[in-house]
Amino acid sequence: MDIAVQQWLYQPLSHQWLWHKQEPWARLLFYTGPKGALMCLFVGSLAMLVMNTRRYGRAGAKPGLLILLLSLALVPAAVGMLKGVTSVACPVDLQPFGGHYPYMPLLTDSLTQWQLSGQQNCFPAGHASGGFALLSLLFLVQGPGRRRQALVGTMSLGWTMGLYKMAVGDHFLSHTLVSMQLAWLIICCVAWWVYRFYPLPPGADESVFSG
Repeated sequence: MDIAVQQWLYQPLSHQWLWHKQEPWARLLFYTGPKGALMCLFVGSLAMLVMNTRRYGRAGAKPGLLILLLSLALVPAAVGMLKGVTSVACPVDLQPFGGHYPYMPLLTDSLTQWQLSGQQNCFPAGHASGGFALLSLLFLVQGPGRRRQALVGTMSLGWTMGLYKMAVGDHFLSHTLVSMQLAWLIICCVAWWVYRFYPLPPGADESVFSG
């Protein structure tokens, strides 16, 4: 399926992807812009946490804000670590798309990947992981309506970032799917850990966070 989807984004006659990686406006809108916004969000949230803690003590450290901060740090870090050990090549570097390396299924073991392609760093999708880390907002905002808006907005951002990297030949669809799933797993683990030290939000299932 990865190859089939990627073929829609690649022009074999001209050896070009749907978007050129260095096209300035697309790069600003879908790459450097979102990265900068996420960094500003992290710094702003950290400053808010510090000010609230200084003013109100431990009660000022809202659990939702802690989950957001930890997720923004841990999700991209975990994905970055995996990229360093999986040795999966980017589509742009593979033979079906004008590259030098043979295509291998995603579940091919890392040693075989490294022997055939050398050290590669394209799986999972690192750029999209920052957007998916914002799924942690579901633990910060209150009310079903706002949570629904946060879910739709976060998924839209994460997939926009992921699809852009697919359109320039940096990732397959599966790379972004795995990043999304990994992000939610990490966020849930972070929430479980944080709520061991703070009261659960109204309506939460205590059995999920106990133990």
